[in-house]
Amino acid sequence: MDASDSSDADVTDAAAAAQRSPDHHRDRDHDRDSDGVLAEQLLRLTRRLHRIQSRQLEPIGITPAQFRLLRTVASYDAAPRMADLAQRLDVVPRAVTTLVDALEASGRVRRAPDPDSRRVVRIEITDEGRATLRSLRNARRAAAEEILAPLTAGQREVLGELLSALVDGMPERRC
Repeated sequence: MDASDSSDADVTDAAAAAQRSPDHHRDRDHDRDSDGVLAEQLLRLTRRLHRIQSRQLEPIGITPAQFRLLRTVASYDAAPRMADLAQRLDVVPRAVTTLVDALEASGRVRRAPDPDSRRVVRIEITDEGRATLRSLRNARRAAAEEILAPLTAGQREVLGELLSALVDGMPERRC
């Protein structure tokens, strides 16, 4: 192949690329718009779920953040340290202190000294906290049922698989 063949091929390739380019950019812009719409739908759904869950939790006298902390405390085999909770919840320790204060005031958790270190405080769930968790789980199921009501069983299964793929595919973030 001589130099003129090469330059002819380059011109042909460039012309083809220029011809594809507007559609290619349009497709990319459409994908971005679709992703933006999808992100907005997910945000709206999250806000709706949060409102429904808050409405369900209000009669129990607990906030969604307190519920999350209570569930987290209950998930440990042994009473966790405040630092463990902050790390697991991916929040600053002060936020955990505020939540523990409220849960302790309502009798749902208690602070306990660590047997190995006088400086460490552990958080234990109380019987009242366990009873609250049972009520909260029922409220959470009711909130989920309200959100998922328009879907068939098959659609719920597909949604569950899609959400799992998104959650499992997310890289871990640390603030």
